[in-house]
Amino acid sequence: MALLSALAITCAFAETISGTVTKVIDGDRLVVRDAANKRYKQPFFIEASQSLAELCHGKEAKVEWSERDAKKRYIGYVTCAGKDANAEQLKRGMAWASPRSTKPTSGLYELETYARLRRIGLWADDNAIAPWQWGAQKR
Repeated sequence: MALLSALAITCAFAETISGTVTKVIDGDRLVVRDAANKRYKQPFFIEASQSLAELCHGKEAKVEWSERDAKKRYIGYVTCAGKDANAEQLKRGMAWASPRSTKPTSGLYELETYARLRRIGLWADDNAIAPWQWGAQKR
């Protein structure tokens, strides 16, 4: 899951968004509303929605983002109520570490490997599809 693309960024960030997670849409997206009542969406993979909701819904969130994708979604590092949502989703097997946005030496790959080896979450499926491949197939 691209917490995956979204949650796995470890590079320098351009800006931080702070606000409350008002909705987890489907595991591919969450909505953060800031003090100015502006909404932000974060891309996530579908199977992660319940886990992400448990981590973030109704809680204060910060998104340290460095880029926006082709759909204008913010790609960045997410914390909810001070908890590292990227790392937690990877540990739970609810996310993929995105090779596009995660440095090769990042500890996030260890968390993904841990879940893969133990067949936790999405890794219980022998045919798990990376979110960037799944999105390409939908088009």
